[in-house]
Amino acid sequence: MLITITASVSHSFLSFFYSPSPSSPRTLIFSLLPNKLSLRSSFLPFSSFGRRRQYLYSQPAASVSANTMNASSQKLENPDDLIDSVETFIFDCDGVVWKGDKLIDGVPETLDMLRSKGKRLVFVTNNSTKSRKQYGKKFETLGLNVREEEIFASSFAAAAYLKSIDFPKDKKVYVIGEDGILKELELAGFQYLGGPADGEKKIELKPGFLMEHEKDVGAVVVGFDRYFNYYKIQYGTLCIRENPGCLFIATNRDAVTHLTDAQEWAGGGSMVGAIRGSTQKEPIVVGKPSTFMMDYLSQKFGILKSQICMVGDRLDTDILFGQNGGCKTLLVLSGVTTLQMLQNPSNSIQPDFYTNKVSDFLSLKATAV
Repeated sequence: MLITITASVSHSFLSFFYSPSPSSPRTLIFSLLPNKLSLRSSFLPFSSFGRRRQYLYSQPAASVSANTMNASSQKLENPDDLIDSVETFIFDCDGVVWKGDKLIDGVPETLDMLRSKGKRLVFVTNNSTKSRKQYGKKFETLGLNVREEEIFASSFAAAAYLKSIDFPKDKKVYVIGEDGILKELELAGFQYLGGPADGEKKIELKPGFLMEHEKDVGAVVVGFDRYFNYYKIQYGTLCIRENPGCLFIATNRDAVTHLTDAQEWAGGGSMVGAIRGSTQKEPIVVGKPSTFMMDYLSQKFGILKSQICMVGDRLDTDILFGQNGGCKTLLVLSGVTTLQMLQNPSNSIQPDFYTNKVSDFLSLKATAV
């Protein structure tokens, strides 16, 4: 099935696919699209529900028009007002709770305070190298009491997305990524190949060489991969380009990540970019800032999105994720984003509030008293 649309698309037409709440106009994700939309889709959707989701979550990471965001951010002065205005706090992990394997000061006390006030806490990370169970162990190692059902990694989101579109169980998933994706696919009952095992494989380029690939691969999932190589690029490219209906799914498009607390490292977006370049296709993004995980969390816990505050350190993932979902947003300056970056005139993504780190919830309360 080949769909080609080239026309001026009105917001009334787009609202057929996505209807934001009237009170949160900034959640109209399609305002990120140009006036003229050219969509060419060569994949076969597995269900009408899947077709809608594929469209929603496969939009490219575009520049955000200023009229979809707040005019400016407010420095957090009275945390009680924010705490009392929401029921749930969603925290990013890298750069907010920890950096590398080092816990950021004041996090345990802050989380304990929020729980004592009856707030639901959820932890969402774009890092796909671990499964939810593995992240649970990391929280425990750092001395944090966090339940597995409170953790949502993009590795889990990839498996959840495939389930949401009724991905056929007789199809396989080729993984460019690490163990976390494999474990979540296995828990969801999907067949897979690739992953770290392909990290040692090499291609011997000689005259007439033709690389074979499995024809029953129906999806290629790309995440952060420390074992990324040319074999994986070519295998994933062949599956997406030659297998009819093969999906290209990205756990995230983060430019950088925090592997250690000493510096920033190239993120999963570098692996996704390589496959995007070779296939000339846009991925379906299941991690932030795509609203897939927000929609999933809202439905799972029965949370009104207006009663959620998203806390993160990245403007183009965490804060945009919260704004696309119609949530309140708090930027912390303990990770990727600096105050200079936030206040740069060229930056159009403005959170509701900003502060130095999550423990300011405690220090600002003490100051107010």
